Order: sequence, then C-alpha cells, then structure tokens
Amino acid sequence: MEENTAEESDKLFDILVIGGGINGTGIARDAIGRGFSVCLCEANDLASGTSSSSSKLIHGGLRYLEHYEFKLVRKALQEREVLLQMAPHIVSPMRFVLPHKEEMCPFWLLRLGLFIYDHLGYRHLLPGSCKVDLTTGSVGNALKSNLELGLEYSDCWVDDARLVVLNAMDAAKRGAEMNVHTRVIDAKRIDNIWLIRIQNSLTGKEATRKSRILVNAAGPWVDEVLDTLSNSHVNKNVRLVRGSHIVVNKIFDHEKSYIFQNTDGRIIFAIPYEENYTLIGTTDQDHGPRVGSINIENQEREYLCESANAYFQKQISEEDVVWSFSGIRPLFNDDAPNAQEATRDYVIDVRSGKTPPLINIFGGKITTYRRLSETVVQHIESYLGKRNPAWTAQSKLPGGEFSAEGIMDLAEQLHNKYFFLTREEIYRFTRTYGTISKNILGDSKSYTDLGEHFGSGLYQKEIEYLVAYEWATTAEDVLFRRTKLGIGASQKMKDKINRFLDDMPRPHSITF
Repeated sequence: MEENTAEESDKLFDILVIGGGINGTGIARDAIGRGFSVCLCEANDLASGTSSSSSKLIHGGLRYLEHYEFKLVRKALQEREVLLQMAPHIVSPMRFVLPHKEEMCPFWLLRLGLFIYDHLGYRHLLPGSCKVDLTTGSVGNALKSNLELGLEYSDCWVDDARLVVLNAMDAAKRGAEMNVHTRVIDAKRIDNIWLIRIQNSLTGKEATRKSRILVNAAGPWVDEVLDTLSNSHVNKNVRLVRGSHIVVNKIFDHEKSYIFQNTDGRIIFAIPYEENYTLIGTTDQDHGPRVGSINIENQEREYLCESANAYFQKQISEEDVVWSFSGIRPLFNDDAPNAQEATRDYVIDVRSGKTPPLINIFGGKITTYRRLSETVVQHIESYLGKRNPAWTAQSKLPGGEFSAEGIMDLAEQLHNKYFFLTREEIYRFTRTYGTISKNILGDSKSYTDLGEHFGSGLYQKEIEYLVAYEWATTAEDVLFRRTKLGIGASQKMKDKINRFLDDMPRPHSITF
C-alpha cells in the first residue's frame, strides 16, 4: 500500500472544531458569523451519530421538572420558538396528549407541572396547555377505554439530521472549511498553536491544519478524542446512555402526539412519523464506557411495545416494527444513580492551563444547541477578542426564509409552479428543503426534466443537489439523513442509488 504523506496548509484558523453533529456545526456557524475563521472535521457523515438518532423533538423537557432542573427546562423552553422561526420548514409545532392514570400521578400535580411549563419560558406562537376529554374524538378513540381524562400541551417536532446539515451549509456559505469524512488523528501544541493531523477516510490521504483554538465537540466520542490528544485511556467525563426507538405502521389517524407515563417512572413518546408511521421511544439504558457498536436490543423493543400497549387500543408486537434506531446520548457524568436521573444539561470545559486552549463539550441536547454554541463562542472571544456581535437568535437557516406561519403559502407557490408534482411530493419538498426546493427543481416542467427516477419520488436532480451542496456520498446519507425516504426503500433502490453516486464527483470532500 502506498504510504500517505501529509500536506500542510499555511492558513492559520482561529478555531478547529472536531465533530459534525449538532453542537459542532452549530459552533462553526456561530463562530464564522462572528468573524472567526473556522475549520470543522467530521470523521463520518454529518449527523451520523447522536444527532440523527433523537426523538425528533424541540422540547423543554417536561419530565426534567421532576428532577428540579428548572434552569435547563427554562433555557430549552425559550429556544423552541427561536428554532421554529429560524427553520420553519424543518421545525413545526406539535401538540402532545398526556393521558392521566391515577396510580401514576395525581391529576392536580400534572396540571401544576404544565402550568409551570407554560409560564417558565417565553411562549408567543405556541398555545398553552389544557384539559382534554378522552372519551370522545380521535385522540381518545386510539386509547384504551379506561383512559378518560388527559392534558394537552405544546412543543415542536424537528428533522434532527437536516438541522445539522443546514447549520453546516450555512457555515460553509459564510466561509468555514467543512471537512466531512475527515478524522482528526493527532493534535499537538507547537509554538502556541495547535498543529492538527487529519485523514480523509474515503481516500486515506492525510493533511495538517493549524488553529489557535481546538474545540472538541465529538459527542459520544468526546472522551476518545481526549484520550487521543493526551495519549491515555483515563477520561470519563461523559456517561453514555443508549436511547432506542421503534417505528411501526401508524397506530392513530391524527396529527397529535402522545406522552405516556410508565410504571418504572420513565416516559415514552408516540409521534406521527412520515405520514404512514408512528415513532415510539425512547429507552434510557447505560451503554458502557466506549461507544463501539450501537444497536437496539431485543429487550428494548419489547419494552417499547409493552409501554405502547398499556395505552393504545391497537396492540403491537416486535413483528410490527418496520424500522428501529439507537443513539448514544453523551450525558455529563454527574454520578447520578441511574441513567434517568443523569443531567441533560451541557457542560463546557475550557482547558486553559496550557496554551493554545482546548474546549470540550460534555452533554447537551438538540433543543439547546444554539445556546450552547453562543456560550462556546463567548469563551473563544475571551481568548481571541470580540469581533462581531451574537447573531443567531434572529437568523434564518437555509431554506427557512419565510415566517413560521407561511409554510402552506410556500407549498401553494411550489404547487402552482411545479403543477406536475403531486400534493404529497410538494409537501415533502416543502418540509425538507423549504425555499431551496426552487433551486433543486429549477425550470422543470415534467417528471422527465427531473432525470432518472430511483423510487419513492426520489429523482436524479435531487440526488445531484444533495451531493453538490449537502455532502451526501452514500444511499444511507440520502435516504436516512438528508431525506426520510429510507423506511420504504428496497435494497434494489439503495443499490441503484449507490451505483449512481459512485460515478459522481465529490465537490465538497476535503481536497489534498
């Protein structure tokens, strides 16, 4: 095998970010917008870890009130409408129904909890909570007859992987160097700067980058990165907790979601998913000291089915699961007695005893990623000086240049221009790409203009866009992280996409 030689870039970046999940891309976007030069390296695909394996919710964390995490809940509640305005194509309001079981918790206590939830954070667009009669209507009809009373409240749904990709796209548009499929294999402090050795995992080629500050936002791998930097195996800053989800054919015929209390003190969500399915999750299970392989276990499938069956009229079994996924939450290791009680808040660790600085991100959740990013950039400013003011709270992510109430108007505009597409296809483009849909579809007048059809409404023009602007390299990237077409995709369709991708250039892959 030919020996790799590293090419060295003469450019000195202000910040190099390790990790292309929601925290890493959020930090890169915030920092480049404030005038800092930024390089980001992601070892695999964007959002290929925890950030594509969440419950797809922007929420305050109602259950965190039980553990008195009022500061975290307030911070998360304040972010819901910020993100809804920032990305109204991929973030949408959602109503949640909480059926009441007397043996679980007194009704008055649930009502008090939701009163606090309504008033703890800023709320302008989202309606407040209310009591709901479960003996009538579609919401109650899906549930067992012994459930007569419940509560309803607001949070938001999000396409989690696309949120990551859009942050990365905006960072790149503003001038950040975004290196996907690029692993940091070594970093040393030399002459008051970081000298970082990186390797492209697709080509095997190596290069170096220089940076004044190194930010470790590697999520579940944050301790492994620290071990690499320190040449040790002693870091135990995060508690790896596995959260698993199952997807079944839809159990109910309305757009609201459910939150269920379990006898073990945990809660699960049942959420409408991609028109035809119901998403059920999540579990909370200690994963072990290292990430390794991440797969749902049989007992987790059984647990989620049993939890849903305790509430729904329609019973499900493991045979009904059409798809499942698991992710690792890198919770800050606060020595809580069990995974459920471990804090969901983030900790920013600034190792400033040596220069240049190293900033590590422990924990966090998708809802508060923007606040986390702002705080990290404030630490960066303390070393490099303040340049431009904080800006992301009033910003728009790519494709989201319309109001939170304007999603239907955009869909109607697209339908009028691309009249040959079905309402379902227009809806998918609107909810996936927002105003970028017009860039993808261009002047197309018919399906023929969209190029080769790969199945499930996925055409050549869309794939070419995803390769050129969103770093897609495999069928999995396209079907599960850039779109949500993977559940119904056959192996034949996946193979066809991969063959097509193999013949395409990779314009956004790192070049050295």
